[in-house]
Amino acid sequence: MRKIWPYRTPGLPDELFIRGGVPMTKEEVRVITLAKARLAPGQIIWDIGAGTGSLSVEAALVAAGGVVYAVERLAEGVDLIEQNRAAFGLDNLTVVQGEAPAALVSLPDPDRVLIGGSGGGMVEIIQTAAARLKPGGRLVINAVTLETAAEALGTLKKFFSQVEAVQVSIARTMRAGNRHLLKSLNPVTVISAEKGES
Repeated sequence: MRKIWPYRTPGLPDELFIRGGVPMTKEEVRVITLAKARLAPGQIIWDIGAGTGSLSVEAALVAAGGVVYAVERLAEGVDLIEQNRAAFGLDNLTVVQGEAPAALVSLPDPDRVLIGGSGGGMVEIIQTAAARLKPGGRLVINAVTLETAAEALGTLKKFFSQVEAVQVSIARTMRAGNRHLLKSLNPVTVISAEKGES
């Protein structure tokens, strides 16, 4: 891990991850997602719809002494997460192949839940996460489409009293001859909710 990324700050460069045709949360969005999750050592974290495992890897680096469960339904994604876990030398990252919420049944109750993909089961996943999340726990959803954001917000408000959303619009420089221009990435709505202590 030290050879790959010797720093303590989040936001591993995208090019450090092994990628395929599976979606990956971009580095700037990962930074905001991790900040909204408020991670700490020793936590149990579910990363649902983990894709390439970029968020799982970053969460595992922060949550030393805890365990990150990367839940992914696609075989290609599971393979990529395993490759990225090995590349960063993480022993606190466990890959779970399956579709949520069914794949969550045998996992320990989480301190934090990250949702990157739902496979069309967002309502059921939120319902399960809300029931299993420990008191004071946080849930963070990255929504790419407006429909997903609307569904997530509407559902979260049924289970959590504290819900907030921010939209992240990132533009990166790219060369255009001997000059540079900014190329926009798809906006992402980062939605977070906190479970009360009682």
